[in-house]
Amino acid sequence: MNRPTERLTPPGPKSLGDEVIRQTRTPRRVLVLGATGYIGGRLVPRLLQAGHQVRVGVRRPEKLKQVPWAADVDVRTVDLDTGGGLDDSLGGIDIVYYLVHSMGSGGDFEAAEAEAARRFASAAASAGVRRIVYLGGLHPEGRELSKHMRSRANVGRILLDSEVDAIVFNAGIIIGSGSASFEMIRHLATTLRWMPAPDWVSNRVEPLSVRDALYYLLSAADVQEAVNRSFDIGSRQILTYANVMRTFAAVAGLKPRHVIALPLPAPTLSGIWVGLVTPLPFSLTLPLVQSLQEDAVASSHEVDAVIPPPESGLIGFADAVRLALRREIEGAVDTNWDADAGELDEAAQPSPSDPKWSGRRIFTDERSTTISGVSAAEVWPVIEGIGGTNGWYSWPLAWKIRGIWDKAVGGAGLNRGRRLPDSLRIGDPVDWWRVEQLEPNSRLLLRAEMKVSGHAWLEFALTDSVEGCEYHQTATFIPTGVRGRIYWALVAPFHRFIFPAMAKNIAAEARRRA
Repeated sequence: MNRPTERLTPPGPKSLGDEVIRQTRTPRRVLVLGATGYIGGRLVPRLLQAGHQVRVGVRRPEKLKQVPWAADVDVRTVDLDTGGGLDDSLGGIDIVYYLVHSMGSGGDFEAAEAEAARRFASAAASAGVRRIVYLGGLHPEGRELSKHMRSRANVGRILLDSEVDAIVFNAGIIIGSGSASFEMIRHLATTLRWMPAPDWVSNRVEPLSVRDALYYLLSAADVQEAVNRSFDIGSRQILTYANVMRTFAAVAGLKPRHVIALPLPAPTLSGIWVGLVTPLPFSLTLPLVQSLQEDAVASSHEVDAVIPPPESGLIGFADAVRLALRREIEGAVDTNWDADAGELDEAAQPSPSDPKWSGRRIFTDERSTTISGVSAAEVWPVIEGIGGTNGWYSWPLAWKIRGIWDKAVGGAGLNRGRRLPDSLRIGDPVDWWRVEQLEPNSRLLLRAEMKVSGHAWLEFALTDSVEGCEYHQTATFIPTGVRGRIYWALVAPFHRFIFPAMAKNIAAEARRRA
């Protein structure tokens, strides 16, 4: 099994206080677009706690089935690419949080984001929306920006130019458990003690804790007067990216990290390098690294006149890291950077249960065993904890090589990990898999997101019997074309060793724990 070589534990006790959500004096009818994303998924429960009436607009409502606040919100189906469901979702709404972007998208995403923003702004005006709140990125004025940063700035301008009052927040790297920035910093600092890096590591950045980002977003709903302007928000602590890496290492209890800035910008090459070292896919690391080519520092603190800083003060970078690590140790990571990934057109996708007469060629590898002396409920924690640092219970080197290959060709790779080490919910990433179906103590279905010519699933099913627990493990592959069939023919010999070992070792681990 794969185990981390260094344990990330915040050194020494440090009380950072609990987050305080104050009741609003003016409850609003709020719509959150992007509620399945990293920020949106954390903002919704805070809006509810503050006393607002919350509606969420999502493309796939089924992704919200297992979030703890699903029963407390009004869920509407909205497709911002086409405008479908937009008018319906905006009816009777006072404030809209527009928390959508295309960071990992390809194609002409700039034009698509701009068109979606214009369509939304027009619909919001027609519906009589009182305010739009948007979260963009810190960027210097009058400089050439990366495509993704330029697109975010353009969306902010479109919303400010609309007929609806808007508050646009511009933030730098957001530090919190599961955020893309935090995961990038953590994996770079953990993996590399000596880091030769491009010259952007000398650029200045003003990190912002996710708790403070949410404070500003939540407070925007209580601003009474019309505003219609953008505000830079940050921790008021300015660091270089090199110091960010060193500080993380110190807080996490790692040995000192040494960052060596090279006189080479190389944003594309460094984006690929970051993608190989971290769990983030190339589609995310390339635009993320490109956005680091300029300083990301607040140009003013004019936001204070509209939304004063939190009473307890803004959280510095070191404390934000401590909070993030503490949340992971407590198993309280509500959302992660991959929360809104994995969107699929279900009608067009095959299913592992497709019958042979459907016309699809289906390959399977099935393993069954009786795990004597234990119940399904006792085996389930092993199944639910599979992947990530717990590994896959068979041939770690083979899994690692396959993960490296997948990452090299642009896939998710093996180091994407999990949201939490010992619990899952539908939509969670598990290395290069994603949880598609989950029935506690009974069944787990993982859909592969590796780069391969076809569609693959891995299913675990448990049933109680007189002797103990009946364990069933099925790998299913539906190839696409000849390349997919060739792929299965090449990997099938390895499956004869990997999958029996997986079933045997999972059974042994279940008995050991029992």
